[in-house]
Amino acid sequence: MTRIKMKTVRELNENDLHDRLQQLRSDLTKLKVDSAKGTLRKESGKIKPLRRDIARIMTRLNEMKKK
Repeated sequence: MTRIKMKTVRELNENDLHDRLQQLRSDLTKLKVDSAKGTLRKESGKIKPLRRDIARIMTRLNEMKKK
C-alpha cells in the first residue's frame, strides 16, 4: 500500500474519501490484531504511515464539512 499525499486527498470527493477511510481502518485493525498476536514481522513499519493516512483523510473530511 502506498502512502497517500494530501494533493491526491484533495482531488477525491466525499464518498471516495469515506470509502478509502473505511478500507484504511480495516487494514489498520488487521495489523493491530497481528501485532497483538505477535505474528507481525515485516509489516511492523506499516502501522504508523497508515495512521497518518487516516489522519489526512479525516482532516480533509473536516475541512469539507466546515465549508
